[in-house]
Amino acid sequence: MIAVDVIAVTITTLAVRATLTGPNAGVTHSEWVAFVVLAATSTLHLESARGIERRREMAANTSPHTNLKCLWVFAALLLLPLSLVIPLIVLSYTYSWFRVYGRTIAHRKVFSTATYILASAAAAAVLRAGGLLDAPRVPTGFWSLLVVLGAAATWWLVNYALVIGAILLASPDATAREALGELSDQMVVCAGLGLGVAIAAVQSSYPWVVPVLMVTVLALHRDLLLPQYQRAAGTDAKTGLATSSYWANAVPAELARADTLRSTVGLLMLDLDRFKEINDTYGHPAGDEALRAVAEAIRAEVRHGDLVARVGGDELAVLLPGASETEILEVAERIRERLVSISVSVSTTNNGTAVIKGVPASFGAAVYPDCAATMDQLILAADDALLTAKRSGRNQIVAAKPTPPTIEHSDQPVD
Repeated sequence: MIAVDVIAVTITTLAVRATLTGPNAGVTHSEWVAFVVLAATSTLHLESARGIERRREMAANTSPHTNLKCLWVFAALLLLPLSLVIPLIVLSYTYSWFRVYGRTIAHRKVFSTATYILASAAAAAVLRAGGLLDAPRVPTGFWSLLVVLGAAATWWLVNYALVIGAILLASPDATAREALGELSDQMVVCAGLGLGVAIAAVQSSYPWVVPVLMVTVLALHRDLLLPQYQRAAGTDAKTGLATSSYWANAVPAELARADTLRSTVGLLMLDLDRFKEINDTYGHPAGDEALRAVAEAIRAEVRHGDLVARVGGDELAVLLPGASETEILEVAERIRERLVSISVSVSTTNNGTAVIKGVPASFGAAVYPDCAATMDQLILAADDALLTAKRSGRNQIVAAKPTPPTIEHSDQPVD
């Protein structure tokens, strides 16, 4: 990984030097315009799709995490010198660091940035070798089409090979099949590269039409990436929250991430008080409507990056990476207040409507590693706190007590 990072820095230095001192030194006005447009649209794309990408990134453990950043990068390769493509890559990953991925392991994202730089340099070399020296390097004939397709294939192969190699080296337990990932994931990358060619063609003639294409890009993003997230994560049909199976896989992943970052993980378990009365009074369809409203209310009050799941009939869970006990209790109180004041219009069994005012809940909170050393202990601590809240009158929040440090006893006699 360090070697790849060093090569990326070297390529960056050589690209900047070539732009400053080469035969065609300098950057033209049209290239600066193209850079600004691509930087703005790629940033808007990341911001609009950050919810999807955050969940997909969390689900990617021992397989490549595919995304559509390649769309804008390959469009830039056809329009800009490499010295401007690299800042676009760095800008994209830097923005993702703060707005998409959240707390993560820095060297992995630096490595991902480096793989994009190496792949772009290799693709640029193919374009030059094919005679496409001057921008725009969009296909205008059969030969130029072959060259661009060759550059796209090279970009994909270099990036894919570097990522798989890193996965196999960093995860000895991962199999080659797991490291290769799904073929459908790589089709996403190919689709992104193809759309990058189209955007470059439009940008070269009508640069200010590119922002209009954002609607198409976002639609493709949802159609191509969201179904993959749903297959990997499992979305509860009634609430839109993560399923218990995905949540059960996410918890140990977040605990392992916390160990690496020397951070914490908060767990909030909540059970709706007397929810059975809603089903008995208005019918189960009304209960489903109320449950959906509760799910939306919870999602509105949690932090970006927190995972909300339905783990039982009317039992929900919130996983809060990096949260302290104070932060967990603040989130819980916001949710509690919102649920108490919520107003839900539901359909009743006699084809009428009714308004349910307030769907209170009881909460149990626990923090890893303060309250537990394992996933099972963390869940048990939060469940015990939830049970205490129920027994103490409901509609309240109880935090699990930290586990006291273990004292080692010696068998040696004391003088």
